[in-house]
Amino acid sequence: MLRAIADHLWVEARRLRFLGIETGTRMTVVRLLDGGLFVHSPVSLDGKTREAIDALGRVKAIVAPSLFHHLYVGEWRQAYPDAVVCACPGLERKRPDLPWDRILGDEPEPEWRGELEQVFFAARSLENEVVFFHRSSRTLICADAIFNLASHPSPLTRVVAYLMGNRTPGPTLVERVLIRNRPAAREQVGRMLAWNVERIVLAHGDIIEIGGHEALRRAYAWL
Repeated sequence: MLRAIADHLWVEARRLRFLGIETGTRMTVVRLLDGGLFVHSPVSLDGKTREAIDALGRVKAIVAPSLFHHLYVGEWRQAYPDAVVCACPGLERKRPDLPWDRILGDEPEPEWRGELEQVFFAARSLENEVVFFHRSSRTLICADAIFNLASHPSPLTRVVAYLMGNRTPGPTLVERVLIRNRPAAREQVGRMLAWNVERIVLAHGDIIEIGGHEALRRAYAWL
């Protein structure tokens, strides 16, 4: 179920298997100053989740931040037809069956401008992720930019994470190989490091509650 982790900030974790490996996933919900809700990487909208969401406020924006975080956007769109539905670049081609309202970039959309900052992490073209920063809680909100699977409850997941180089929070060896434009990656990560990050909410693995800036710096120090 949804749980509060800061003022106006909630998360809901779910089990999820990717290529047979339990990685888990996590949705983040931000209540904006006008009372509207920003829903990041939505999970399946079951009855209990919808009841909890409706108790928080009106869904204003539904965001699929990565090419791999889109599975449940359709059911959220159907449930909340007045919300603006946003995709990371390229997802409109991967999921042409969904009626996207916006394609995200580096500039915050009007619905959350002044409350959430964002960076299009284009150098990680495998995911094309748009990473967000909730200013009031100093929380970086991401899907795949940081993995944190080394302490996952599943022994198999821990072994796979170790073999893939995810021994501390950060990317795996796959992302290191696939990032070809390192100057661009350094610039994009540099803009994230300019945020005053304390907490990192990620989709796969435990939330990093303190020291987020240093965790992000270490994760991409190899660039």
